[in-house]
Amino acid sequence: MAYDKDLADRIREALAGEARVREVRMFGGLTFMVNDKMTATANTHGQLMVRCDPDRVEELLERDGADWPEMRGRRMSKGWIVVDAYGTESEEAFNSWIEEALSYNRKANGGDD
Repeated sequence: MAYDKDLADRIREALAGEARVREVRMFGGLTFMVNDKMTATANTHGQLMVRCDPDRVEELLERDGADWPEMRGRRMSKGWIVVDAYGTESEEAFNSWIEEALSYNRKANGGDD
């Protein structure tokens, strides 16, 4: 099964202004790396998966469509959120998830970007 191409296009467009973006097929989808760190993934179920600050996970899980991602039936570690399509329908909601991922990406890179 292929990743959600429309979602991948939205992510690609949202990251267009970022330095050092590359796309890698993983997690059964298309993952976007920013500054060599995983940032966002378009998966096969039309869901957006973002890497986020582990300290913010509980708060982020309260947003519409947000849930813990699972891999091979096991919950992934803190620092990852998967968002169902209805949680990213609006541009405002989608952009807030991308900004959440980029914010953590900058933090993980020591704030050098």
